[in-house]
Amino acid sequence: MKEERYFLVPDAADGDELPSSEAQHAFKVLRLRAGDEVVLIDGRGSFHRACLTLVEQRICKYKILSTMPQTKGWKGRLHLAAAPTKNADRIEWMVEKITEIGFDCLTFLNCKYSERRKVRMERINSVVAAAVKQSRKPFVPVVNDIMPFEEFIALPLKGKKFICHCHEEIDRSELPDELAQLAGNEDVTIMIGPEGDFSVNEVKAAVANGFMSVALGTFRLRTETAGVMAVSMYSLANRSKKTI
Repeated sequence: MKEERYFLVPDAADGDELPSSEAQHAFKVLRLRAGDEVVLIDGRGSFHRACLTLVEQRICKYKILSTMPQTKGWKGRLHLAAAPTKNADRIEWMVEKITEIGFDCLTFLNCKYSERRKVRMERINSVVAAAVKQSRKPFVPVVNDIMPFEEFIALPLKGKKFICHCHEEIDRSELPDELAQLAGNEDVTIMIGPEGDFSVNEVKAAVANGFMSVALGTFRLRTETAGVMAVSMYSLANRSKKTI
């Protein structure tokens, strides 16, 4: 059976041409030809089976044959907020893995102990796009640029809000236990701190703004591991019975 080729094409139903980067991939790497069938991901919840009508180095045109509405694969909406790591490769790895698992929104945080205060958003969005295609996700998650911690916790975020930290002097419950008690279709926000963790004052400020103090487990985790762990816990607690 011939392998299906997936391309990320925003607003695929309203156009007839692949984005330039996807066109080059189709021509140079996959060596596709006019007449070949592909699947277009519009990032808004649908796959479109299409036939390529023109394949050249800089331009690829298509004709949609059918549209296949999809589901997310998890209930509710997950917003992860995480401080980027000093090593850019590690945060890119986290973004790739949480995209494969599934989330809805990611906001980078600038915290007291943050070692990276700028993020290459173009690179991050490229990682997201590649992971969406690889994992065949019908929705492209939203990624927000870095935001001061104080501004983020003051946002009017809906649903349950959690801040994960390692401070034993502050009361904490376990995130998996809290997620297990949710109705399953609630909005959830989870904050992950920098490599030096959130400061005690940051945790207290978040709690004062409605965040619940939680732990991810017994052991200390790297920031990128904690992010993947949190998204995995949410995915297991809120997975939909209908698979993608």
